[in-house]
Amino acid sequence: MNITRENIDDVNAVLKVGIEKADYEKAVNDTLKDYRQKASVPGFRPGKVPAGLIKKRFGTAVLVEEVNKVLSQSLSKYLVEEKLNILGEPLPNEEQQKSINWDTDEDFEFVFDIALAPEVKVTLDKRSKYDYYKIAVSEEMIDQQVDMVASQLGQNVPVEEVKDNSSVRGDFVQLDENGEPVEDGIQPTGVLLGVDMIKDEEIKNAFVGRKKDDTLVFDPVKAFDNRHEVGHMLNIKHEEADELNSEFKFTITEILQFEKAEINEELFKKVYGEETEINTVEDFRNKIKEEIAANLVYSSDQKFTVDTRDTLLEKIKVELPETFLKRWLIAANKDNKDVTEEQIENEFEYFIKDLQWQLIKDSIIKENELKVTPEETQDFAKQMARAQYSQYGIHDVPAEQLESFAKMIMEKPEESERIYKKLYEDKVIEVVKEKVNIQEKEISQEEFNEMMK
Repeated sequence: MNITRENIDDVNAVLKVGIEKADYEKAVNDTLKDYRQKASVPGFRPGKVPAGLIKKRFGTAVLVEEVNKVLSQSLSKYLVEEKLNILGEPLPNEEQQKSINWDTDEDFEFVFDIALAPEVKVTLDKRSKYDYYKIAVSEEMIDQQVDMVASQLGQNVPVEEVKDNSSVRGDFVQLDENGEPVEDGIQPTGVLLGVDMIKDEEIKNAFVGRKKDDTLVFDPVKAFDNRHEVGHMLNIKHEEADELNSEFKFTITEILQFEKAEINEELFKKVYGEETEINTVEDFRNKIKEEIAANLVYSSDQKFTVDTRDTLLEKIKVELPETFLKRWLIAANKDNKDVTEEQIENEFEYFIKDLQWQLIKDSIIKENELKVTPEETQDFAKQMARAQYSQYGIHDVPAEQLESFAKMIMEKPEESERIYKKLYEDKVIEVVKEKVNIQEKEISQEEFNEMMK
């Protein structure tokens, strides 16, 4: 077995793999002997089938399988030993493959096209100026966040009279055309309605000012203008809701008014735990400001990453074997019905940009010996878990719960890979920040949003 490489240019090469009879003969003979022991052929006892008949029936298929095994193993070993950094996978030379005759040939030569990853040199120094946009935290942003927390921890409290934004609990009774209860009609109890959700203004206004035990007669379909919603509200099947054409008597049993939580020590403890040192509204607003600023850093870093990517792609011309890569993408997705050649063609430019950026990052990673540890990935997964809880207003999450959530995230291979890639990219960006001349510019959220368009 012999492998030779011919470099076509800096990024394209051809591998020729020569396989002789001695490389596969023993494996083929052993496999055919095994077939002979197990084959069931009419007229012959098990294990007594003539070797010539076994070879005639199975010889070519076994030869192809064993030669391909030797070929695959040899290629993989060669790429590792030669430390070749290739893009995609080796592709068989289509013209050469047609010349193989499996019935008569004993020695074989296979030709593969390969793409070589180009050498990428990234120069980072203080002569290079990079803008970093820091978003200022405004009082309005703090007010909005405080209001959101107060709303999240608010609650419905009983009141005496219905307002246009009250919630009303009550019992429905279906009425006939004479205004009398329908025998065995629809009569759900304890139904909660949001007055502000009523679409019909006349019916909505009829609720305002009402008190407990008051009754109203109205058509719920007309009131809410949504038969699917009415079906859930009355606890009836969709088919019944589609045919419903009745008025109902609604008796109010409870009136509730949503009240935001007061901004006090009790709220501070609910948000940050019993041991919190936040005792005043000023402390709370300062803490909120810190949190908003920390969240805005993510947006600033995200833009800086995009800007850095664009700058380095423009500065460093990474040559890629585009013809080979397009051919490889088509071959790699030939069994994927969701990916067409037209899609590959339309998205190829983005694929090339992403690959160039990855090669630039790889160069920085290698040059600076960057590593991502399992502990770092676990910590990042915990941050993801904490952020998800925060979205639901849960801020004081027990450590063991975060550990469990993080472990669950890392057990998903695609999530684990995504986190590793994210952390490596973060480290690359930190290296850029350290080595270039950063010009920090403070801007408002509105200005930042306009830039991101």
